[in-house]
Amino acid sequence: MSTITTEAEVFSYATLEQTWPEFEAKILAFLDQLGLADKALHCDHVALRVNSIAAADALKQAFSTRGRIISDNQINGRTILIIELDKPLILGSFNIDCVELPYPGDTLYPQEGWEHIELVLPSNAHDCDGLSQELAQLSPSLAPLLQGQTALLSELPIKVKFSSPKGDKERLANPTIAIKQADICIKIHPHSIKAVIASEQD
Repeated sequence: MSTITTEAEVFSYATLEQTWPEFEAKILAFLDQLGLADKALHCDHVALRVNSIAAADALKQAFSTRGRIISDNQINGRTILIIELDKPLILGSFNIDCVELPYPGDTLYPQEGWEHIELVLPSNAHDCDGLSQELAQLSPSLAPLLQGQTALLSELPIKVKFSSPKGDKERLANPTIAIKQADICIKIHPHSIKAVIASEQD
């Protein structure tokens, strides 16, 4: 059996269901650690990572029976699907109704499956500097981390990345702050994925 076929079988929807509780626990603990657990932010989607086209195709088919594809876009040279679910995924107090499924690019991920959630911090910020300032006001304990200082929130290092990913058709600026620790990542941006998709139609 080929490696690609094996990956597609291993990273099936059933496997995602089995690994969801562990992913949920890690995300909730990380939110608490970052001081964001009680901020009533909206979680607009959860993202996957896979290393093979076969795995992406298998998950696309599985999710298509549980929702509908609302975006099929090229971002940074690769296809990224957004699936709106018929029944939202429950993560703590969040009801997550969209899944981001990127097709593999040049990066080989050490771990496939659930990778990060994205939170909406309502803002008119047009760049990462503005969004960073507002996030620091919301959760002051994050200020040193956002300014590039060493974080003392835990023994494991926390990395922060600022970016402005944009699809070929998007017209809405959506600066993004990614906060990562080990294999868990939380991203914050000012506009929901549905608002960004709607901007493609304008």
